[in-house]
Amino acid sequence: MKVLSKIKILFVFALVVFCACGDREGANGAETLTVSAAISLKDAFDEIGREFYTKTGKKIDFNYGASGTLQRQIETGAPVDIFASAGEKQMDELAAKNLIDNASRKDFARNSLVLIVPKNSGSTLSGFEILARPEIKKIAVGNPKTVPAGLYADEVFERLNLKKDLRNKLIFAENVRQVLDYVARGEVDSGIVYMTDASVADDKVDVVATAPENSHSPILYPIALIKNGEQKQSAKEFLDFVMSVEGQQILQKYGFRGAAEK
Repeated sequence: MKVLSKIKILFVFALVVFCACGDREGANGAETLTVSAAISLKDAFDEIGREFYTKTGKKIDFNYGASGTLQRQIETGAPVDIFASAGEKQMDELAAKNLIDNASRKDFARNSLVLIVPKNSGSTLSGFEILARPEIKKIAVGNPKTVPAGLYADEVFERLNLKKDLRNKLIFAENVRQVLDYVARGEVDSGIVYMTDASVADDKVDVVATAPENSHSPILYPIALIKNGEQKQSAKEFLDFVMSVEGQQILQKYGFRGAAEK
């Protein structure tokens, strides 16, 4: 009886190990790559992921969110193979902690910062400097501590000497898509997002101004392999695909510009 019990225990253990391995590999033994990416990349990366799977048979599990939040997840040991950030700051801090493969790091896209209002709202807002007017009461922005778009917005406010006047008007969001939702639903008077975010909701919001390039740091998107990632070869293949002509064309389709473009 003791021998039978031991056999049963060993069988159950082997079954658990087998299932766990299967989960890591995905259906039919296919590798599953984990990519943590800024939520502003969602539409473009979803299509890039589909094309990558068609070409390689390798699936991607995308984890979208604010770049600062994704950074903290990686710092606490989240199982990630690639990080694509909407800001250099988050990637720089991971590099300082030796958590990325520095040789793999590349800037792969560029974006613009825009001021939006609800569609057909009749708003007279026409520029960032007008945000200080008393009729503008609520302005949605990303939390600058974790959301790169919020940090860029803060730089614009500083450059235009608006910080003091806007201090009590700002509604902080957890990511740039939440800002977009606030504006689209008419819960705020205006919001600051990337041009690419505004373009996917052009039936719900209007762009009234674009921040001058010299009013904030360059909005560059870096991508890099995570040092402790399990799927290193597949991760390199995905990064190369993002940088390829086809990958860049998909990004441009969703409004991103090339990293070297001014």
